[in-house]
Amino acid sequence: MNTLTSLTEETRLTLANLADAATGLTVPSLRLGVTGLARSGKTVFLTALVHNLVHGGRLPLFSASAGRRMTSARLQPQPDDAVPRFDYEAHVNALVNERIWPDSTRQVSELRLTIDYESASFLYRKLGPGRLHVDLIDYPGEWLLDLPLLGKDFAAFSAEALQRARAQNRTQIADPFLGALAGTDPEDSENEQRAQELAAHFKTYLAECRADAHALSMLPPGRFLMPGDLDGSPALTFAPLDLAADAGPARSGTLRAMMERRYESYKNHVVRPFFREHFARLDRQIVLVDVLHALNAGPHAIADLEIALSEVLGAFRPGRRSWLSSILARRIDRILFAATKADHLHSADHDRLEAILKRLVTRAEERARFKGAEVDVLAMAAVRATREATVKHRGEELPAILGTPLPGERLNGDSYDGNTEIAMFPGDLPQNPESLFRKDDSVSEATGPKIRKGKSNLQFLRFRPPKLDTTAEGLTLSLPHIRLDRALEFLIGDRLA
Repeated sequence: MNTLTSLTEETRLTLANLADAATGLTVPSLRLGVTGLARSGKTVFLTALVHNLVHGGRLPLFSASAGRRMTSARLQPQPDDAVPRFDYEAHVNALVNERIWPDSTRQVSELRLTIDYESASFLYRKLGPGRLHVDLIDYPGEWLLDLPLLGKDFAAFSAEALQRARAQNRTQIADPFLGALAGTDPEDSENEQRAQELAAHFKTYLAECRADAHALSMLPPGRFLMPGDLDGSPALTFAPLDLAADAGPARSGTLRAMMERRYESYKNHVVRPFFREHFARLDRQIVLVDVLHALNAGPHAIADLEIALSEVLGAFRPGRRSWLSSILARRIDRILFAATKADHLHSADHDRLEAILKRLVTRAEERARFKGAEVDVLAMAAVRATREATVKHRGEELPAILGTPLPGERLNGDSYDGNTEIAMFPGDLPQNPESLFRKDDSVSEATGPKIRKGKSNLQFLRFRPPKLDTTAEGLTLSLPHIRLDRALEFLIGDRLA
C-alpha cells in the first residue's frame, strides 16, 4: 500500500476503534478471531467452545470455570448487523443429534457470547460482579493469505505465483495452466475470452493443490476457491502472467493491463474491506492447524504448511495491549496456534504433535514475541471423537484409539458403514520434529524447504462425532474435548481474573 492509502486506512481503523471503545464503556468486549486453513476445524471449535461455556462443560484448566467464578454464559445479539451470524444452533444439532460434522467456514460470521463472572481479586469483587462480551469472529484462513497481496503489485504476485506453480511438487498439477500460459503474450490486446480461460485454468490448479492427495496450503488468491457472490465478477477473473523481469509499465489496452486492473480491483474490493472491517479490529486470535492432514499428504504438504503459517502470522498486527493502543491502534496481543484432531492420536503422541506444530511456527512465533504479543502452541481436539484403549497385536500391547469411522472410510482394504466402532493403532509421530525437515539454503520461500523422503507409518481415519454421555439423573453432558479448557484460559482467562 502506498503512504496515502496507509494513512487513510489507519484513520478509518482509529475511528472504528473509537466507536468500539465507546460501545464498550458499560460492558467491555473482546474480539476473538478464529481462523485456519481448509479442514482445520474452525466451525467445530467455535461450536464446542460455546456449547461447553453455555452448558457448564468440564473445563478444569479454565480458571474462571474451575474456581466456580463464572456464574453464567449466554448468547446475545451480535453488534455488527451487516455480518452473517454464526449458525451455532444448526451446528450443535449436526454434532449432537445427527452425529455428523457441520459444514466448513465459507465466509465471515460472528457470534456474541456474554460471560458473567466474579473476579478473583478481593478488591474487584467488592465492586460487584463482572461481565465480558466475547465477540467470536469466524473467517477462512485462505482469506488471511490474501493480506500480503496488499503490499505487492501485479508483477510481484505473478512472479511468486508462477515460481510456486513451477516447483517440483506442483509442476504436474499446474501443467494445464502453465500450458495455457505458454501460448499467451501479455502484450496482446485485451480479450475477455482469453482472460476467462486463463482464470479458469488457474482456479482449477489451485483447487487441485488443495485436494486431499496434495493438501497444499499456499493458494492465494483465497476467494478464487470460495468466491461466494463474487463468482464470475471481473475482480475474480484474472491470472498471473509470465512477465519479463525488466518489463516496464503495462501499455493501455493490453491483456497485461487488463489483468493488472482486475488484480488491483481484487485488492480494493475484496482484500481491503476484509482487513478494515474485520481483521484489523481483532484483540486475540486462534489459528487452527490440521498438521495430521499434511502429514498424511506427504513431505511437500508439510513444507507448504510451514510457509503458509509464516505468511499467516506475518499478516497479523501483534503488539502489547494497553488502554491507549486498544483505542487508537488495535493490536493482537495473544495468538494461539492449535494442532487440531489430537483425538486421532493416542495421548502419548500429543506432546509430539505439539512439538511438530511449534517447529512449523518457529519463525512466525519469534516475530510476534518480538513485537510484544504472547504466543502459545498446543495440541487439542475441540470435540473428542475417540476414546483410548490398549490392544494386543502379535503378542505386543499397543496404545490404540476407539471410535466410529465415518461412512466410506477405508483402512487396510476394509470399508466402514458409519455404525461400527473399531480399535486402531494410528502409528507414532517422530520424537524429534527436526527429523521431518532437511534445510537447504538454495530453496526459496516460494518452494519451501526440502523434506526428508520416506514412507510414513502413520494412518488416520475420520471418525463420527461421539454420543454424548448422560448423568445418572439423565442430564446430557457437554461435548467432550481435549485441552479446549487450556485454549480458553490462554485466550480469555486473564480478562475474567
